[in-house]
Amino acid sequence: MLSCGAAFSLREANDTEMKTTFTPYDSDDVLTATVNGSGDESKITLSAQDSSNTGARIMRFATDLAARWKGAKAGAVIGGERTMWDMSEHVEHGFGPVWDSESRILVLGSMPSPKSRKAAFYYMHPQNRFWPVMQALFADPADPSDVTGDSLQSRRAFAMRHHIALWDVIASCDITGASDASIRNATPNDLTPLLRDAPIARIFTTGAKSAQLYRRLIEPRLAATGITIGMTPLPSTSPANASMRLPALIEAYRLAFQSAGALEMADETVTGL
Repeated sequence: MLSCGAAFSLREANDTEMKTTFTPYDSDDVLTATVNGSGDESKITLSAQDSSNTGARIMRFATDLAARWKGAKAGAVIGGERTMWDMSEHVEHGFGPVWDSESRILVLGSMPSPKSRKAAFYYMHPQNRFWPVMQALFADPADPSDVTGDSLQSRRAFAMRHHIALWDVIASCDITGASDASIRNATPNDLTPLLRDAPIARIFTTGAKSAQLYRRLIEPRLAATGITIGMTPLPSTSPANASMRLPALIEAYRLAFQSAGALEMADETVTGL
């Protein structure tokens, strides 16, 4: 299994069908394999956001999975969860937060994907929709130069112009690829210095795992120091969140930001507060 470079977890199993999801180590793509049939006859169907490379790389594994499923008891987990955890690696965040003395909102992810860690910046997987969402909500339509762009320099500048601070909940953890579901042994980042030095008025978390870990690992520590800034959970912009297309993500973020007054905060000048 290590040679195929993908983690998997079992979703469903019955007498005639088993569905498994795959997260390749070097991307945020999520593939779904469905094994149909019984006995010697099995059909494997793979679907993905972008299966041009990944589908071929894990086909051998899916074939092996079908073989091991032969004769398996209906509903049995064939190595699923245990294998996923065994294939994890310990990773460090690797780069610091983006903020300045005028940052008004703080957006927190869970842990950067392999591509983002390689680039040493946030949401750098080309299929992640975070920056298109930010562009749609915060860019000044009267200023054609106010764009997120593709480079970390242009994206950092865009965040700073609109008083958006970026960081992640986790400083280090055990994780398989970019799979939030595989995160174990998470150590949180210490947000206290940032929140004391910047006029952050609202915190947002992207994805269910970042919200869960924020509430469990960070919120109690902040409360103990007297910091009680509200947190709003947002849906994940990762390609793994395939159920939400870009227009739906933009609308969900717009409603959340409007409810928290974040769109107005992004246009405020701190010196006038």
